[in-house]
Amino acid sequence: MKVLFLTAFALMAGTFLAKAQTKASTAEKKLTDSICNCVAKVDVSKIKTAEEANSIIMDCFGMYSSLLVDIAEERKVNIDNEAAMSLIGADVGKNLLKQNCSNFIKLSVKSDEASDAVISSTDGVFKRIDLKGFNYIIITDLQGKEKSFLWLRQFEGAENFTGNTITLAGKKVKIKWQEMEVYLPAAKDYYKVKEITAIEILK
Repeated sequence: MKVLFLTAFALMAGTFLAKAQTKASTAEKKLTDSICNCVAKVDVSKIKTAEEANSIIMDCFGMYSSLLVDIAEERKVNIDNEAAMSLIGADVGKNLLKQNCSNFIKLSVKSDEASDAVISSTDGVFKRIDLKGFNYIIITDLQGKEKSFLWLRQFEGAENFTGNTITLAGKKVKIKWQEMEVYLPAAKDYYKVKEITAIEILK
């Protein structure tokens, strides 16, 4: 089962099932409980599409994303450290599963169900990863323009971007993506983003 990842949160999928477990810190438990309480208010029976499920989980994560800073401080890691922040996201996901957060699990299953989303692809050159509550992979396309793609869930090729990505700078990549609409609490509005479904490093 693939589940949504809050990145920092972008790795919430297969890593949730890892056997290694550690006791959650105060801030980590607060974030886990807050997300679980948020999704608990949703009538999952009314959610019909993967996009709707994704949007609800993203909204809940976005409401409490500031708690990531507290967790990072507890762990004494820099919020710009992508690998460390990804680990925090994976741990939050494990916590939600461990405490059997029913609606989170149901929404996660729905989010992974086949949808009618159109998968597109963009070729370009990898530049960097921006951390803005979620990870965004930035490339320069064939016209020399910067393009941003949201890393929301586990995707094929994600393992190449979980560590130090400096060596990937300048490499040609093909990103497969689907468009989705998400709510940004800071802007109090909905915006369309390109969610990554796969990345291939081209030779």
